[in-house]
Amino acid sequence: MDWARQIHIKSPAEIALMRAAGRINAMALAAVRELINPGITTADLNAAAEEVLRKYGAYSPFKNYGSPPYPASITVSINEQLVHGIPGKRKLREGDIVSVDCGAVVEGYIGDAAFTVGVGEISAQAKMLLEVTEKVLYVAIDQMRAGNRTGDVSATIQQFVEGRGFHVTREYTGHGVGRQMHEGPQVPNYGKPATGILLQPGMTIALEPMVLVGTHRTRVLSDQWTVVSTDGALTAHFEHSVAVTAGEPLILTE
Repeated sequence: MDWARQIHIKSPAEIALMRAAGRINAMALAAVRELINPGITTADLNAAAEEVLRKYGAYSPFKNYGSPPYPASITVSINEQLVHGIPGKRKLREGDIVSVDCGAVVEGYIGDAAFTVGVGEISAQAKMLLEVTEKVLYVAIDQMRAGNRTGDVSATIQQFVEGRGFHVTREYTGHGVGRQMHEGPQVPNYGKPATGILLQPGMTIALEPMVLVGTHRTRVLSDQWTVVSTDGALTAHFEHSVAVTAGEPLILTE
């Protein structure tokens, strides 16, 4: 994909539609988060998100996406699973950490966001991982200002995470979002300041720090979707869709 050619500057009306999609997406994620407890299946979480999306006349851009077609409306990734875990019969257990990624489409525009949370009492290492990953998302959002470059955002994520002893993924990135789930520009979780695409008002980007405890290396399981750390260590993922404006960054998925 030529990321630079796929950048679409959004009008205020388009950003308003993305904000509407983002609000519904936030409600779906809130419903999922409330349900997370030991004994709940990952399919239960998917059903809760779908119920909210249907209630508000939205649908998930994830379902039937890609090849093989993704079979659910959310992704649920547990412990060493970084992203793209497929909901099913697996039950959550005390001490797990669970990443949930959800999208919502409203009038053709997409909101995309994710969170990671512990199930019951979790380890000190897991708590630190979640704290760092969530914090770096907001540190990166603060870099989403007209005149900065994508490399400024990427470098901020990398420096913050690695400075706290964790690792950022190399294979999976943030990305533009709008009428398509993946638009330009690409925003990796590592990079160099003052490089990359110039940020302009009207750009809408899904920032998604993906952080690993033991290594940055990953592999994909035989289901052709679930991405795991190669060493089996814990991982975490937070995401918001954000608009660049003439002033402060606008989080579309709060």
